[in-house]
Parts: sequence; structure tokens; C-alpha cells
Amino acid sequence: MFDNVLIFLAKHPRIIPEPLLRGLFLLAADVCWLFRIGGVKQLERNLHHVLEARDGEVARKTLRKTSHRGMRSYFTYFAEAMTVGGQSDERLLARARPIGPGLPICKELVHDNPGSAPMAISHQGNWDYEGFLAAKVLAPVTVTAERLANKKLLDTFIAIRKRMDITVFLTGQPNLVEKLEKVLEEPHVLVPLLADRDLSRHGEFVHAFGSIIRVARGPATLALDTGKPLFVVNMYRERLHGEARHRAGVPYGYVVDISAPVDIDRFRSLPREEAIHEISQAWVDVWSRDITAHPEDWHMLQPIFAEDLDLSRLKDVPDEVIDELRNIQSMRQ
Repeated sequence: MFDNVLIFLAKHPRIIPEPLLRGLFLLAADVCWLFRIGGVKQLERNLHHVLEARDGEVARKTLRKTSHRGMRSYFTYFAEAMTVGGQSDERLLARARPIGPGLPICKELVHDNPGSAPMAISHQGNWDYEGFLAAKVLAPVTVTAERLANKKLLDTFIAIRKRMDITVFLTGQPNLVEKLEKVLEEPHVLVPLLADRDLSRHGEFVHAFGSIIRVARGPATLALDTGKPLFVVNMYRERLHGEARHRAGVPYGYVVDISAPVDIDRFRSLPREEAIHEISQAWVDVWSRDITAHPEDWHMLQPIFAEDLDLSRLKDVPDEVIDELRNIQSMRQ
């Protein structure tokens, strides 16, 4: 039933005024936060790691305040996803602005010249706005997405992203990495991969926020195999004022922060598996710094840290990683 409502809203993005829809989603966020339902408890466990790594001891008041802002940020994304199909190009571009040392480098590579590049992105901000901005300012975008149980809902969002010049490859298909590498052989292409959580047997264990998480190997693998520079993208909200707010039509927009390319040349002499691990750790180090600065915009409501994982269900875990995971879990108990 709820999926059908989402499909209807996405296909008819102007049927409910955007301010009203945003208000309804923010009310839902407040209710979920107040009663700690809908993933709030897990969000707070995840945020505790980030805040502890940044500040040391974490006061409950600080954690609750951050999780409240996080739920409102998360539900704002859903409201935006329902209305993105009804926005003009000008309005969408006014809602996100690119910054960062990697912006001019990436622009020269994929826009001014016929290059291409993979990117590591995470559960932050608004992926649709991020992809649309990249397609308009830098180069067309190819992304991956998980298959949803509701095919109609999946097809609806794929169609919306196609209109925004975003090509979607579904995960789970054979030879996906090889297909993405083929895409990167084309001129003027960006391949941003959602990579901050992968608990499958293919995930790579890395250190972050004083613990261990398992991330997708895709960004490191593509960079190593193609020789393309790897950029890390963080996205967080900012309050808009004056003319910027008028053009965007909303009180908040997004900052899309593109890092300088991760230096992977220093890892090329390593054995392949070790190189993929070290490149993964390198981009996670870059990514985690911005998460620490803007934790409320990290929409991670699922278990990700070692302390919250059921080690018996993890596949293909090296013995030394198992030992470290157990040590971390025992220290936290």
C-alpha cells in the first residue's frame, strides 16, 4: 500500500504542493524520532561512533539532538524524491552547489576533455540532486541501484533518473564491474558508486571512526583496473538565504564537496587484493572527515559498525579481521 502511494506521488509530483509534502514528511520524522522508531535507535548507535571519534565523550543530549536533525534530513530526502520529477532544471541546479579541490580537476578531466572517472559516494544528502548536478555541470552519470521487491517502484525511479541524464545499472547482474569499466572507456562519463556499506561477501573491511566497517570494493577496483583517478564526494545540507533561496524555492540546499583525486599510484606495486584494500582505506579516510563535520546528513539507519554485526553471518572474512572484530566487540561490551 505504502509503495503504491510513493509510486503515485512520484508520477504526479505536482499533485501535492511541495511545501505541504515537506511538512508532512518532517512531521513523520519528528514522530519517528520522538518514539525512537523507524531505525532511530540504529542511527543513534552509528552517530555515537562519529561523535565519539570527533569529540570524545558523547552527551546523550548531543546525540539526541544530532539524531533529530538526522531524521529530518533523511525524511526531507524522501519528500524531495517524490517531487524531483516536477522541478525545472533551473530550480534543481539552484538546490545544489559543487565545491572542493577536486571540482576543477574533475571538470577539466570529464567536461573540458574526453575523460572519465569513478567516484565514491555514500548515504548522504540527495543522490538525485547530486547526479543531476554532475550530469549538467560535469558529465553524464552512470550509477548502480539495488533491485527492489516492488518492480513498479523501481521502474518509476529509474525512469525519473533517466530523464535527469542518469543511467542506472542494477546490482546483482553478472559481470557488473566489467560493465562499469566498459562505461569508463567512453568519453565524458562519471560513475559514482554508493559504497559506504556492503556486508556481502564482496565487501572490504576498513577502519573508520575508531571501529571497522565493510564497504563496497567497486570504487577501488574501478580505479585500480582502469587507471582512472578516484574522487570522493560528500554531500551535506546548507541553509539558503535571499536570492539563492528564492531560486531554489526551499529553505535548504546542498553542498556537493568533491575531493582531490585519491593517490592510487602508490598502491600499484602491491598485490591486487592488498591494493584494493589500501585504496578502499584511503578513500574512506577522506570520506570520514566530512562525515565527522556533518554527521546529521549521513543517512545510515542500518548496522554498519563491527559492534553491531553478527559475525556468524558474515561471509569470507579473513581470520585476522575476525579476531579484530571480536576484540572491538568485547571492548565495547
